[in-house]
Amino acid sequence: MEYYKNQLCVTFDELVPEIIEYNTLKLNVYRHNIQCLRRGGYGHPALYSFQSLPTRYKMKFEDIYGDPTEAMKQQQLKDELIMDEAARSYYEAFEYDLNGVQSHLSDKLIEEYTMNASVLNLLIRRMNDLRTDSHALGAGRRSDLWDIIFKQSEKMREPTGHTLPGNLARLKEKMKRYKKEKYEVLINGRLGNRNTLKITPAAARRLVALKRSRVPVYTDSQIFEAFNADAEKRGLKPLKSIRSMKAWLGSAAIEPLWHDAVYGEMSAHQKFDRKHRTELPQMRDALWYGDGTKINLFYRDDDGKVRTTSVYEVIDAYSETFLGFHISDNEDYEAQYMSYRMAIQVSGHKPFEIVTDNQGGHKKLASQKFFQRLCHIYRTTVPYNGSSKTIENIFYRFQHQVLHKDWRFTGQNITAIKADSRPNLEFVEANKARLYTLDELKAAYLKARTQWNEMAHPATGISRIEMYRQSLNPKTPAVTPAEMIDMFWVMSDKPCTFTASGLDITINKKKHTYEVFSAPGIPDQEWRRTHTYQKFYVQYDPYDLTSVRLYWKDKAGGYRFERVAEPYMVIHRAIQDQTPAEEAFIRAQQKASDENRVERQVIARTIEREEGVAPEQHGLVSPDIKGVGKEVRRQAKHRTRLYSTPPYELSLGRVQKKVSKMDWSEVSKTVQLNDKKIAEKL
Repeated sequence: MEYYKNQLCVTFDELVPEIIEYNTLKLNVYRHNIQCLRRGGYGHPALYSFQSLPTRYKMKFEDIYGDPTEAMKQQQLKDELIMDEAARSYYEAFEYDLNGVQSHLSDKLIEEYTMNASVLNLLIRRMNDLRTDSHALGAGRRSDLWDIIFKQSEKMREPTGHTLPGNLARLKEKMKRYKKEKYEVLINGRLGNRNTLKITPAAARRLVALKRSRVPVYTDSQIFEAFNADAEKRGLKPLKSIRSMKAWLGSAAIEPLWHDAVYGEMSAHQKFDRKHRTELPQMRDALWYGDGTKINLFYRDDDGKVRTTSVYEVIDAYSETFLGFHISDNEDYEAQYMSYRMAIQVSGHKPFEIVTDNQGGHKKLASQKFFQRLCHIYRTTVPYNGSSKTIENIFYRFQHQVLHKDWRFTGQNITAIKADSRPNLEFVEANKARLYTLDELKAAYLKARTQWNEMAHPATGISRIEMYRQSLNPKTPAVTPAEMIDMFWVMSDKPCTFTASGLDITINKKKHTYEVFSAPGIPDQEWRRTHTYQKFYVQYDPYDLTSVRLYWKDKAGGYRFERVAEPYMVIHRAIQDQTPAEEAFIRAQQKASDENRVERQVIARTIEREEGVAPEQHGLVSPDIKGVGKEVRRQAKHRTRLYSTPPYELSLGRVQKKVSKMDWSEVSKTVQLNDKKIAEKL
């Protein structure tokens, strides 16, 4: 239906065949019983005067489509309405406090408020037009203006679905406030749960300070009691629910402010700071790992004592092939030198890159520029960062899958909690005479590592040694582009946690990882600071996974939009494979990580001092930030005004290294132990 030449018209498709058959219509037009005002063609439908239709056809039309006159009035009202996109942008960006968390409006409320603003804009324009017309006619001020506006508002209620007041006085008041306050006046002041925990800035600082307190150390129950005990004196509102308090303290935005005080700054660094996702090298010899570890097999020395020893291994990262090794009690210069020599002989090539830890033997080789002669790039793993030591994972799998079969297996280190990771020391003691000699141990280890090299690589199914020899690139799963289905998005059944390594979701039996960016190619560090380890529901298009929408659920079960996420940036692990852009990205993220750690310390320690719970205020010392450069530590000290340094700093790396080489025989009662030596090792 539409108006044409000031007449209400119906289209050909609306008449045929539901109302009238084609031939019948054609005959009636020929006989001038039905008036055709416009012939169809050039993308325009044929139009027929509704008034000219015979009565039986009019009645049939109204039965199907309703009163055309009223329908056109409704359509005209909708056509007059101009959606206020500025209002939509305002409501999409609007945030409010919900359970102590800054939250966005639901999609339903955004649509409702945008429509209400658009209708108010129309009513205001209508009011202004009426006043202009009245003045132009010299009629002065009209007394019925508000009645006209109210009637128009009600006429638009059904076609638009607006929720403006249905009372003249309330509508009048709403329009007056809207002119002054604009979009905010339309937002319901009772958003969220009335029982929402109200945490003011002052209350927040007090709760964080109590959680960070080391003198004394409070449990959550004691924090609740301590806060309420002096809340009135501090001008704060007492807390009513310990459960709500614990939920607030554990929220993604708040936990980073106290985690370091409770669990250590290194723990906070590992948990909250962004982690790189890396690709393994695409070819052999692009990256070699070198490291020493204990051989988890008992042997009998020349004096008949039960002992263990260590091995230094050089491993190709691409194929996981063991290239060179040397067995000795110490991870020293000789062990490393002989291992790399053997690796070069086996490979026949110099590696492009070598990665080791920071132990003494490596420092000696480096000082002699051994690695510079051996490879293009030599670097060490990040201090205090166990996640960067890929070789340790390979060692674990080798010992668990191969060495574990030998009855002489010592078990994993003393940190292992699984029963099958511990040795049967009674059986070992009963068969002490059948233990390997050192030479037999070396032969058994050579056989075991050969077996490992001949086992299938988990990524390719090809034996590691053949994979190395053939230098085959690992197969990388590729997502085949699919035709996009318009407006077909799926919400995940379960929430996914956004961690320091991004957000993982399995779609069509494939895992995809996403993160939030502040600009193309730049992870949003500010957003990460307050949302890492928050759970989100993921809305996605199964046929276009280039972006997803993150939502969280409120207490009413409604979805609240948070941010758009895009595929997680993947960088090459081997420097040989890295592009200049990747190198710049790594440097930028390292800088951002350092800045995050410093900023977290500044905020948290400032709260400590102001609240009187800083360790320095009680004769204690706050630990320095570990694993960062001198300049970063200097900045942290300067900004937190901590200039004193403890006389001795415990080296976590050395202790962890010693613990990792201990076996259960050193702590079991069935084997004689030297308490003094064990204490020295620990």
